[in-house]
Amino acid sequence: MAAVRTRTKTPALAIVRRAGLPAAALILMGFFGYYAVLGPNGILSYRDYSRQLEKRRADYEKLDKQRTELKNRVALLDPKRANPDMVDEMTRKNLNVVHPDEVIVPLN
Repeated sequence: MAAVRTRTKTPALAIVRRAGLPAAALILMGFFGYYAVLGPNGILSYRDYSRQLEKRRADYEKLDKQRTELKNRVALLDPKRANPDMVDEMTRKNLNVVHPDEVIVPLN
């Protein structure tokens, strides 16, 4: 007669089956916790974003100042009421002409 074998759970397998779901939940929470603190949009990257924001604001201020200067030059070149000094300056610069009594000082 053959011996009848019954399936018995080994203690290690039972522990793995009982601890599997909580372990998976802990791993998932650890994953999300890591990215909440150290990820690219996490709490520690806030300082870097603040520095970038300040840099962008400074760049914006500089560009806004340049825009204002260019806007003023465009207003001076309005064909209806052009500033004679501005027109004279731009004509001389573009055509590369000077009066005989002028002295050119290079600014290198």
